[in-house]
Amino acid sequence: MNEAPRAPGAYGRGRTRSTGDIPCYAALDLGTNNCRLLIATPNGAGFRVVEAYSRIVRLGEGLSQSGRLSEPAMERALAALKVSAEKVRRRRVVRLRAIATQACRMAENGPEFIARVADETGLQLQIIAPQEEARLSVAGCLNLLDRTADAALVVDVGGGSTELSWVDLRDAPPTGTPPIRAWLSIPIGVVTLAERFPEGEQATEAWFREMVETVKTEIAAFHRADPMREVFDADRAHLIGTSGAITSLAGLHLELPRYDRNRVDGIWMTREECEAAARRLLVLSPQGRADQPCIGPDRADLVLAGAAILEAVQELWPCSRVRVADRGLREGILISLMADRGRRRKRRHRPGRDLAAE
Repeated sequence: MNEAPRAPGAYGRGRTRSTGDIPCYAALDLGTNNCRLLIATPNGAGFRVVEAYSRIVRLGEGLSQSGRLSEPAMERALAALKVSAEKVRRRRVVRLRAIATQACRMAENGPEFIARVADETGLQLQIIAPQEEARLSVAGCLNLLDRTADAALVVDVGGGSTELSWVDLRDAPPTGTPPIRAWLSIPIGVVTLAERFPEGEQATEAWFREMVETVKTEIAAFHRADPMREVFDADRAHLIGTSGAITSLAGLHLELPRYDRNRVDGIWMTREECEAAARRLLVLSPQGRADQPCIGPDRADLVLAGAAILEAVQELWPCSRVRVADRGLREGILISLMADRGRRRKRRHRPGRDLAAE
């Protein structure tokens, strides 16, 4: 499939070095695999990124076996969080929301780690529920929805969980958030799936299918989205895939010499192209995957697990089109923070209101 033009997004036209008197907002997402920070200023209906930071920390490494966050994993996460906290202070961020997801939700020592983060970095991490995680992922991908379709399935593949949101686009307003008819969170992500199915010396189709079928079993037991199945069966819906594994597949499909967000975010791939990219990865050794410029050593052992999750979703909820999103939770948080700012300003300037009481 030919590359689509980059989708109009919340990012504005690009990053800027100076914000002047414009207030900065920040979103921090500590996941099972990554620590990600995005700092931005309002820009019309969206925002302009002034700084972005991402580090693979593998906070959930070994969690599925032990039930606890390990000391090395917490140290890696703390190192990234300290860098993030310094960036937030340097940019004089006026509002920050910092969230933690599946690893901290399921770890016995998750609350203890959150307290340690506050003590050592000053960051107040909030462990959010899976439903909130799904809502924020949809909010971050709003500009990638094809409003001419009848429905979309937003698939957010994380390190420790995967969130699916069935979005109804029939009679939806041209802007704003259309109704989410059903959502599901399964406790399977790229880290947990890869740990459950160690690769061995060489990846095989049978091994890959085991991962696909495991994920399908989790999703197939969910029936609240069944009223929308007719739309998917008629191919009047599309997928939006947001995760490092899916963007890596897209980079491989485009044969990029290095990862380029501007070329990946918003492109359309067919279901067949997604499957072809996964099969290309299957014939590579772990080192061969690590040598791929859009994968690298940090994702070499996880990217096939992400491809298996995507393939499981496509087999149960078939869509001929997949839109790739290099955006998600952080963008949803920023949009929410800036929308709150706009609502507060309107309340402050409401005619007849006693401004001295604010």
